[in-house]
Amino acid sequence: MNSICFNGKFVAAEEPVLIASNRGYRYGDGLFETMKVVKGVIALEAFHFERLLNGLALLKLETPKLFTKEKLQQEILSLCKKNNCEKLARVRLSLFRGNGGLYDEDKKAQYIIECWPLPESVNKLNENGLVIGIYPDAKKSCDQFSNLKSANFLVYSMAAQFVEENKWNDGLVLNTAGNIADSTIANIFIIKNGNVLTPPLTEGCVNGVMRRYVMERLKVAGIRCKEKSLAVDDVTDADEIFLTNAIKGISWVKQFNDKVYSNINISTIYRTVFE
Repeated sequence: MNSICFNGKFVAAEEPVLIASNRGYRYGDGLFETMKVVKGVIALEAFHFERLLNGLALLKLETPKLFTKEKLQQEILSLCKKNNCEKLARVRLSLFRGNGGLYDEDKKAQYIIECWPLPESVNKLNENGLVIGIYPDAKKSCDQFSNLKSANFLVYSMAAQFVEENKWNDGLVLNTAGNIADSTIANIFIIKNGNVLTPPLTEGCVNGVMRRYVMERLKVAGIRCKEKSLAVDDVTDADEIFLTNAIKGISWVKQFNDKVYSNINISTIYRTVFE
């Protein structure tokens, strides 16, 4: 039987731990981190905890005295070991602002840690390219909260349903200006004339830790990589497209709408970043 960690206590995953007045449930008042554990180590740990602490400060979430990076790290790894997936696991750390209404809440943050085993294929570049499209029914705002991995995930949730209805692998989300923000579960990069381009954070995309890592690694390797606003036509006209997230690293996009793309440069980029 799998376990979860709720506010530092390990309980059975099937055991209810939240009450009806939970603010994460009521208002989406919280954030989360999705992390990969490899051989008992949290991949990109420093980036994850930096983003987490910045997000907590932005949301003005009050944390308990014993709520530290070291304590969370220990609990994450202990949970993975308890669930027999410390060799390769996906971890979700969810934080929310206690219980109550908008004005009478318990402001101290609560948290849940969950973990699941991952297949070895997540550590390889996908051989079968992804098929993606545009989600047309909602736009993402560009404000100080847009870059968070927010518990208020409605746009992405509805986009994911649209993806399933259209039998795609992922869907791109637009911002209110009509430019590309990101996808339902990843950041987007395109390659055009040898340049690697990705939307800046001002376009409303999630501040992905893998996005940051890829950009840093490419710059060290001398590969031209810069932030640039991307219209839908820019993606269509790209030479190659890839998505990034903390679990799969880099994923090759084979088809966007009716256009098919190669992965010659992406294969080189993948080796540059991860090997």
